[in-house]
Amino acid sequence: MKQTTTSFTPVSLHGAGDWRILRRSFGYLRPYWRMVLGSYLILLITTGLSLLVPQFTRWIVDTGIRTGNVRLLVGAVSLLLGTAVALVWMNPTLALLSLAAMPILAWRALAFGREMRPLSLAIQQQLGVLTTRLEQNLRGARVVKAFAQERAEIERFDRENQRWFDLSAYAVRLRAVNVPMLDLIANIGTVFIIWYGGLLVIRNQLTLGELIAFSAYLGQLVQPVRRVGMIVPAVAMAASAGERIFDILDAPSAVQDAEDAAPMPPIRGEVRFEHVDFAYSEHHSVLDDVSFAAQPGQVIALLGPTGSGKSSVINLIPRFYDPTRGRVLIDGIDIRTVTLASLRDQIGIVLQETTLFAVSIEENIAFGRPGASTEEIQAAAQAAQAHEFICAMPDGYQTHVGERGSTLSGGQRQRIAIARALLKDPRILLLDDATASVDTETESQIQLALERLMRGRTSFVIAQRLSTVRAADLILVLERGRIGAMGSHAQLLERSALYAEIYERQLRPQEQDEQILQRANQAAQDDAQQNAQQNAQPDAPA
Repeated sequence: MKQTTTSFTPVSLHGAGDWRILRRSFGYLRPYWRMVLGSYLILLITTGLSLLVPQFTRWIVDTGIRTGNVRLLVGAVSLLLGTAVALVWMNPTLALLSLAAMPILAWRALAFGREMRPLSLAIQQQLGVLTTRLEQNLRGARVVKAFAQERAEIERFDRENQRWFDLSAYAVRLRAVNVPMLDLIANIGTVFIIWYGGLLVIRNQLTLGELIAFSAYLGQLVQPVRRVGMIVPAVAMAASAGERIFDILDAPSAVQDAEDAAPMPPIRGEVRFEHVDFAYSEHHSVLDDVSFAAQPGQVIALLGPTGSGKSSVINLIPRFYDPTRGRVLIDGIDIRTVTLASLRDQIGIVLQETTLFAVSIEENIAFGRPGASTEEIQAAAQAAQAHEFICAMPDGYQTHVGERGSTLSGGQRQRIAIARALLKDPRILLLDDATASVDTETESQIQLALERLMRGRTSFVIAQRLSTVRAADLILVLERGRIGAMGSHAQLLERSALYAEIYERQLRPQEQDEQILQRANQAAQDDAQQNAQQNAQPDAPA
């Protein structure tokens, strides 16, 4: 199978068009120009103060310590008078002074972390709500427009966005208060060293070089501690994100391999339900005592109203769910005793809602068999009536289909899904043959592809068409989770009032349409033959 690569063009910010985009983006800040201007002014002030710190230290050392000006030193710490009062109760050694701020720093960091962690979780949860709302509106844009709900959806989005903004703004305020506070606490040791160490130098109890060396050691100690202000919110966000991720990863799967599960041997396709009950929850029962047997190669059609349990029957065969009671057997083997991978590897699924991936058509067809050759892929596409439209595309089989196959029509997506199932060559097929959303020509192509796909395989079909029901070897008529009738089309017409009712309501109109279409086709053929005969007759003599 050919491998395709996706190339990305780097974005340049030097073109005139790029600057227009940036200017337009900045235009959204106009309603908040006062806040933006204030933020930049505060940034300039903060930067200026940061530039003054080294000069302030130089001034203290040169003007205070070198000249012996003690008054200029108790003045250097006047801004921290409350801290100076606490020095009286401290052991007057440089080591203890340098470590005095550590317990305070630890207490503030822990308090900051305890407040940030639940807030970060709330922000991420609200961001999930916001992105879900956005995704639904983008995917359902046509529905929103069709029902003229643009303004209402914008208002809903604005409410969710405002809540996310409020939570994020509160987190920013917390950081704006606590990060500088942690930095300030970490710097208290430096202030103490300059103050007390300067006194010792003036009193000739410490050399200036020793003070500078001690300050350098203190800087090495304080620098990692200063980073606590950045680490605490990051750790809080990581912890809250990890909590959400592990909630998903640690959630037990409803269906798992048994400890002694063995690989499923190659199957013939016999499927048997034995007194199967199934419920999605304690109060939501779906199937009740369902029993039937499908022989290898048979076509089993499932009929019934919405909510009767048709999809649940199909979902139990590949063990998307397990029965609440009873057993599902394939070739006499309880499917709960084999590994999921070996079971599902021999089952093909083509449903009405076809899922394609944002890769090439070739990769989508080969999804179930990544090692398939190009010839095998194209053969499957030809059997699925897909080869012609694929070749008409710009890049043929290398054409990318967009997210969820958005660049293809419904009929094209379904035929690619049929090709994918054909390439996998499963012994059991699970199908939904609904074709109500496609035109008549596409419908006939899909039906032809489905007939080829079902040939020689055990097929379960959620039937919507009369032709499928007639061709079925066994029809299961489901009503409220139970099998109301079972048999062939002719048998059920004779002995099942339920099937007769469904036939008259759902299938008889199709039969009438087919008869009308057949008569129209026959009339067209007759007209064509008559015209051909008239054209073949020699002209009469003048």
